Amino acid sequence: MEARPTQLYLIPTPIGNLEDITFRAVRILKEVDTILAEDTRTTQKLLKHYDIQRPLQSYHSFNEHRNQAHLIERLQQGEVMALVSDAGTPAISDPGFLLVRSCLEAQIQVECLPGPTAFIPALVQAGLPNDKFVFEGFLPHKKGRQTRLKLLAEEPRTIIFYESPHRLVKTLTQLSEYFGPQRRCAVARELTKVFEETVRGTVEEVKNHFEQKGVKGEIVLIVAGMSYVP
Repeated sequence: MEARPTQLYLIPTPIGNLEDITFRAVRILKEVDTILAEDTRTTQKLLKHYDIQRPLQSYHSFNEHRNQAHLIERLQQGEVMALVSDAGTPAISDPGFLLVRSCLEAQIQVECLPGPTAFIPALVQAGLPNDKFVFEGFLPHKKGRQTRLKLLAEEPRTIIFYESPHRLVKTLTQLSEYFGPQRRCAVARELTKVFEETVRGTVEEVKNHFEQKGVKGEIVLIVAGMSYVP
């Protein structure tokens, strides 16, 4: 059976440093008919840097449901598209899953290129066990947050969270309460950018650091599992 040509590419984009994109990703972005972008203004900076001149269309969490059927119809008619997020791999805590699912249901060939994603470098340089880990993404903001923290307090594997700067200290405070102040953790901030920083220590130590210093930038929080003993 002859393989069908790919019609939807998921293209990882740099999480900070624009050099962190593959030759293949640049080539495909130059070849597709349309680029679906979480924020067209952000993506335009990347495209301009690599002299990529392709039509851009907005595709984000607020319009993905209503655009789904129309995009599938266009793909079925032979259009080739690339999906990118603002940074990292599409569908990882970003829009993408619904479109991929719809494509597969319609027997449209999908391919995800390897490339940048924030949690892998954060995990590897955290200094915590990385042979087994669980990716939690963003914690619930309100409903279900305490229930989730109570459950994760018993998780034996290293846990990865994404967090916003204005909620980091609150999250570390809650981790101290539910996981214990001596649980080991690391906060990776502004990965691949000029002011990249990784702060390691106990939950209480890291919380105190950011309470005093303040928090800016994109955050990945790595927390040791319950069974980890340094």
